[in-house]
Amino acid sequence: MKWIATNSKKRLNLIIYGFILFGLAVVIRLFYVQVIKHDELTELAKENWDREIPFAFERGEIVDRNGEVIVTNELAPTLYFMPSQNDNIEEAAKQIASVLDLDAQKLYEKMNKRAYLVKLAPEAKNITYKQAVEIQNLEIDGLYSGVDYIRMYPYGNLLSRFIGFTGYDTQGLAGIEYQYDKALTSKDAAIRLFTDAKGNSLPHVDDEQREGKQGATIELTIDLEVQMVVERELSQAMEKYNADQALAIAMDVNTGEILALSSYPTFNPAKFEDVDQSIYNRNLPVWMTYEPGSTFKIITLSAALEENVVDLEKDMFYDKGYTMVEGTRLRCWKREGHGSETFLEVVEDSCNPGFIEMGQRVGSKKLLQYIKDFGFGKSTGSNITGESSGILFSEEGFGPVEHATTSFGQGIAVTPIQQVQAVAAAVNGGNLYTPYVVSKVVDLETGNTVLENKTELKRTVISEETSAKVRAALESVVANGSGRAAYRDGLRIGGKTGTAQKVVDGRYKDGEYIVSFIGFAPADNPKVVVYVAIDNPKSSTVFGSTIAAPIVGQIIEDIAPKVGIKVDREGQLEKQYRWGDPLTDRVPNLVGYSVDQIKKLQYPFKIEIHGKGKIVTSQLPEPNNLIQQDGTIHLYLEEDN
Repeated sequence: MKWIATNSKKRLNLIIYGFILFGLAVVIRLFYVQVIKHDELTELAKENWDREIPFAFERGEIVDRNGEVIVTNELAPTLYFMPSQNDNIEEAAKQIASVLDLDAQKLYEKMNKRAYLVKLAPEAKNITYKQAVEIQNLEIDGLYSGVDYIRMYPYGNLLSRFIGFTGYDTQGLAGIEYQYDKALTSKDAAIRLFTDAKGNSLPHVDDEQREGKQGATIELTIDLEVQMVVERELSQAMEKYNADQALAIAMDVNTGEILALSSYPTFNPAKFEDVDQSIYNRNLPVWMTYEPGSTFKIITLSAALEENVVDLEKDMFYDKGYTMVEGTRLRCWKREGHGSETFLEVVEDSCNPGFIEMGQRVGSKKLLQYIKDFGFGKSTGSNITGESSGILFSEEGFGPVEHATTSFGQGIAVTPIQQVQAVAAAVNGGNLYTPYVVSKVVDLETGNTVLENKTELKRTVISEETSAKVRAALESVVANGSGRAAYRDGLRIGGKTGTAQKVVDGRYKDGEYIVSFIGFAPADNPKVVVYVAIDNPKSSTVFGSTIAAPIVGQIIEDIAPKVGIKVDREGQLEKQYRWGDPLTDRVPNLVGYSVDQIKKLQYPFKIEIHGKGKIVTSQLPEPNNLIQQDGTIHLYLEEDN
């Protein structure tokens, strides 16, 4: 029986060793699970337990060149409900409905769903902060407020057709909001509530927060102060002339930075559903194409001067009211013609036959090449959503008649931004810059610049010498020609009018015109170019000279201090008097005069004296300003001691 005892002992040892090995395996496994894999397995478990209450991070802001906020966010919480955590859902629904003015029965049906977590949307999405506080004070079991935001527009409709808008979940749907949606979109945070299958809180697990990230900031080249001036003037023009629509662009001529960009009518981005989609889908300064009319003559003028085929002061032209080209009669806007005139007067008078002559002297191939070199016929590269390329004649289709009509801005289609780009080059020394409106995209959390646009020189189209001649001629247009309504004393504005009949379905529409004016200042050293076009104004006198020119003049006058233009009369051409103009004189300097001396002076102005004393210490208007002869000069006296 000894062998039996020995075998039993061996088996027993094997069993003992087996238990020891099993025990070691269990310990090792427990160590692996509890220590090495602890974080990973805990996170997997939490994913089965957690219920997230979203805490939205803010969508990126849109600011102007000076950091002024154009689009920001406003706190607008959204309510979430866990049915399993509330014993009286019907009463809870009544309490919430009373605060939010909702149908309590419909809200109860939503809250009573068999779900772990119910988002009370759209009924309780984006409620006001005041409503959220009032509901929170009710202390309803299972009700949670998720942090949410809606877009806020501190300046209302300003820039709306460029900025665009966001949708239900703040995703970009139009304009800059759509174009830069990826950069603007934030990564939402969340409060993680850990519950069992029934939705009851787990006592042994603390709630957590998932981190989010704020959207990037879009910094524009827009100057809000300039934008407000431009939109004020367009708004007044729309009302005054009952126009169909209007647009404007202001741009730095030496960099391509767009300072203002406006389309009318506008809309409230927070209520975009209230307007026709043709309004918010069309950013007119880059989308609209039309015959430019006489503003395009600046390109013909530049080409003729660069090719040295015309001397503005010495060469003469006789305008009989029309020119015949290939059997086609092409008329001047002045039916009887301008008669004998210098080519500078051709520019001042915007004489169509005179510009046809300039274009013919340049030649069809060269003129078409200049037009292309100035950027027409293709997108400017502004990277603004919806930009059109315009329409030019092909070389094969650019016959004598097309050559002639193009010379004075008829028969082609261009965009406003193309005209601004081209005229800026014509007056800044010949440098064609790419227009742009987004300066940079900045990640606020890291401070890093994600994207940055800088001044981009495409090419030089004319010489500085030619550009100086163009500037002088266009300043003369404002002082002595069709642009006189844009004249502002001391600001040296140059520019060109445009009046183009509208084309619909390939045919000119009777009685409907697009009137425009493009101006720049100061003429000796341009800083800004401003373009305004009014579509189908209802007025007895529909010309760019009578409607658009004064608007541009007023815009430049009001934005001059904001863009670094100082009043400087040195070298400025005096505005020629024409019948119907108010009679004006320069304001005399009366500072230092005594009251007795003032009484002996004989001026056509009214003089009003303010204050007590004997000596004039200041006056308004200031000396050397222009004043109408029936105007009033205010004199301020030093107080007696």
